[in-house]
Amino acid sequence: MVPVHVSIIMDGNGRWAKLRNKERSFGHREGAERIKDCLEAAGEAGVKYLSLYTFSEENWNRPKEEVNGLMELFVNTLDTKIDNLKKNDVRLLIFGNRSRLSQKMQDSIAAAEKYTEDCKALTLMIMFSYSGKWDIVQAVNRYRQDIVDGKVDASQELDIAGYEKYISTAGIPAPDLLIRTGGELRISNYMLWQCAYSEFYFTDILWPDFRKTEFQKALDSFKNRQRRYGEIH
Repeated sequence: MVPVHVSIIMDGNGRWAKLRNKERSFGHREGAERIKDCLEAAGEAGVKYLSLYTFSEENWNRPKEEVNGLMELFVNTLDTKIDNLKKNDVRLLIFGNRSRLSQKMQDSIAAAEKYTEDCKALTLMIMFSYSGKWDIVQAVNRYRQDIVDGKVDASQELDIAGYEKYISTAGIPAPDLLIRTGGELRISNYMLWQCAYSEFYFTDILWPDFRKTEFQKALDSFKNRQRRYGEIH
């Protein structure tokens, strides 16, 4: 059994750098290189969707120098890797609160998504300036706006399927498998709605050391799970 959608909370860049007496930025740069490894492993396994939690809304509270460095790294990675994604038929989608990003970054994101929109082999989703609580609230606000605009009937009860049309990842399967690196045992305000029935896999491996072999270990663990969704089998 291969998961359709694998999601990863990429944790441990700073600690990885500290163990090597380096600045945190060194760990972030090394961590960015692991995306290629996971894309290759996902593609070889038959995974169709890979989502990566790269920068949370809470991360905006980090020191300004580190935040600025992460913004620069994001743009540079986008600029240097986008052609390779296109070449390998990988569609890129980026989810998060874009209102907090500079206009230049927003334009770069829109252009990258447009450039790869016809790719079909695999979809890579970057969760940037994202949080699960933000996603739930923005969905409610979008629904309220549709009421104001007369697009929906406020007298009709909103059900689960109707609500899911408003979350940021609407139309994309929920993660079957959620991986977290770095040894922490929590999901840190990530895809709170979408991960209701995801299988979790936690590893002590720090993200910059997470290679294709580690990805495969997570897939092997998933194969042994029984997904009952509250039923009895």
